[in-house]
Amino acid sequence: MTKQSSNLPESYIKRAMEQVSWQTPKAKQYRQVVVKRKKYRFTTHRPWTEQFQSQNPPGVQRAKVFVEPLLDWTFFKGDRVEVLAGLDKGKQGLVNYIVQERNWVMVEGLNCQYQFVGKKKNYPGMMMKMENPLSVTEHVALLDPSDNKPTQAEWRYTEEGERVRVSVRTGRIIPIPTLAEETPDYKSKASYAEQSKDTISDDLTQITFQPTLKTFEMDIAEKMDIKDDRVPVKTYWY
Repeated sequence: MTKQSSNLPESYIKRAMEQVSWQTPKAKQYRQVVVKRKKYRFTTHRPWTEQFQSQNPPGVQRAKVFVEPLLDWTFFKGDRVEVLAGLDKGKQGLVNYIVQERNWVMVEGLNCQYQFVGKKKNYPGMMMKMENPLSVTEHVALLDPSDNKPTQAEWRYTEEGERVRVSVRTGRIIPIPTLAEETPDYKSKASYAEQSKDTISDDLTQITFQPTLKTFEMDIAEKMDIKDDRVPVKTYWY
């Protein structure tokens, strides 16, 4: 799952992957300084899992992986793509896993490897089929809905102001699949039933706060009709 489809708060993800290497004692005479790890090696395991922590142990810095940053991500879960390299070159499939930190996607049933799991002396083990990641910049391409052929995609705006994906080769709009909305809480936003503790969608459009040039105490005093006639003592910056 990507960070978006995981439906987890960004603060929780940062706290789950945070590693503090050194910090000053919590005392008034010390200036509070915290040294945190900034570079991680991202794999197919998501940052909030225990597997990610085991692959990034504290105090161990693995080799740097150079990744070309993509400003506009155009791949979503459920997209039909074509493999451009490897043994499955020319085959088409659906994207079922995305790792944006490494520009990776996994295609269902393609680019797989087989390995034995649980092999012992008296037990031959069990063969597992695992999908390997593919780079979106070199190994896969989106399919044009008009002819089901690979094409590059970019984001454009319609006359109504809607941001859509468009095929560079034909100009055809590539709709975002409904599987991209799937999260652990609901399959699609339209089918999600509001719960008792949820904020009603109608309340999101109402403005409940009017900003004013007052402090909290001044606002309470005005609502309770409390008048303060005291004159504050003059103070000087020096």
